[in-house]
Amino acid sequence: MHNKLFFKLLFTTLLVVSIQAQAKETAADNYKAYCVQCHGMEGNGKGVNIRDMSVQPRDHTDAKAMSGRSDDQLFKVIKEGGTSISKSILMPNWDGVLSDEEIRDMVVHLRTLCKCKFGS
Repeated sequence: MHNKLFFKLLFTTLLVVSIQAQAKETAADNYKAYCVQCHGMEGNGKGVNIRDMSVQPRDHTDAKAMSGRSDDQLFKVIKEGGTSISKSILMPNWDGVLSDEEIRDMVVHLRTLCKCKFGS
């Protein structure tokens, strides 16, 4: 009796873990996992790492500044890092960590944070 219950619980636990592992992370989840340390929980550039950084991280809530960057530029800097668009070497590249689809979703998330679209 105990063995049957044990195996049922084990099977159910493994099934739940498997489903969770297959679930796609959202851009907000990825932002929390990879970006908030520098860009802050609110995306305002005030993450916990800024006291040790020589360059202030981008404020993703700044509509004026974010409107000055195209979606292609945002994609490129996320994928290839800050130096790819002549910005800070402290911005790492996320290629190999995030897929192109996840990076495109992140660009949409950044536009949500700034409440802006690509301007001029």
